[in-house]
Amino acid sequence: MSLRPFHLAFPVRDIAEARAFYGGVLGCPEGRSADDWVDFDFHGHQIVAHRTDTGYGRAASSDERTNAVDGHAVPVPHFGVVLDMAQWHELAERLVAAGTRFEIEPTIRFKGEPGEQATMFFRDPSGNALEMKAFASLDGLFAR
Repeated sequence: MSLRPFHLAFPVRDIAEARAFYGGVLGCPEGRSADDWVDFDFHGHQIVAHRTDTGYGRAASSDERTNAVDGHAVPVPHFGVVLDMAQWHELAERLVAAGTRFEIEPTIRFKGEPGEQATMFFRDPSGNALEMKAFASLDGLFAR
């Protein structure tokens, strides 16, 4: 499967905090930047953290939106990337070592079913929800 990189711009409360989390904890190389925004290479995709005083993460709404998936309350909205299994395990270990508070701990979802996947949910320092997932085979990505 050959995909073009996606671009996602999202709000954060502090650029230094975003750099420490996305660059330091998640290991995303930094691209261009200015005082109020910074690009990151998110596994070959371009994500851009834009500093704003309102409208980020949990502060954007007084109600916490979730959707029930395989017995878990999945935060909506969220974004992330599909890693290979070794990358997923390495990232999970790095996040645990960094003291990350998980919304959904690293786990295997849909065990024994089509689409079985490793997944974990956590939030950046601004409250934006992220999901990182992996499949034993990418054939499971759209399995029904």
